Amino acid sequence: RRVFPPDVVDPTRRAPAPDAIYMSMPESRLRNPMLYWPIAATSVVLDYITKRMVEGRLVPHVAHSVFGDWFRLTLTYNTGAAMNLSLGTSSRVVFTVVAIVMITVIVQMYRATPRNDYWQATALALIAGGALGNLLDRLRSARGVVDFIDIGTTGWRFWTFNIADSGVTCGAVLLALLILSR
Repeated sequence: RRVFPPDVVDPTRRAPAPDAIYMSMPESRLRNPMLYWPIAATSVVLDYITKRMVEGRLVPHVAHSVFGDWFRLTLTYNTGAAMNLSLGTSSRVVFTVVAIVMITVIVQMYRATPRNDYWQATALALIAGGALGNLLDRLRSARGVVDFIDIGTTGWRFWTFNIADSGVTCGAVLLALLILSR
């Protein structure tokens, strides 16, 4: 067998199979940006548009029936976190820092996601998009995060939430299911 210097290609050597090329790439190049970024961006944009529409059309704390008492639109501002968890006057700063750290962690998780793992990319995109949507509200106004989706019955109401909260929740449930199934 003839030995070639490192800078000369052996003409008898076959090209590697496509899968071998992916296996030799660094993990960060295996992700699928065609899925993650559009989902995250769409989540942020939908959240932003719906919040501005609600703020421009509704009066705070006045319920507007969409489907009877079951589904209403009620503009509220949440200075705390999920389910109105509050840290008093420190809430805005603490939850802003927590959101920034969590978005950074989610992006790092995405960077480690294999290219063909579309479900994990989707879950992480929903979480990141939702976290960013609520972070933008915290940065924009001291009133807090805009919530407006109000579901329940006459005797019981769920916490009022928004599109970003839905993204975080759906993404977290999907991610948990994926992790449990592995």
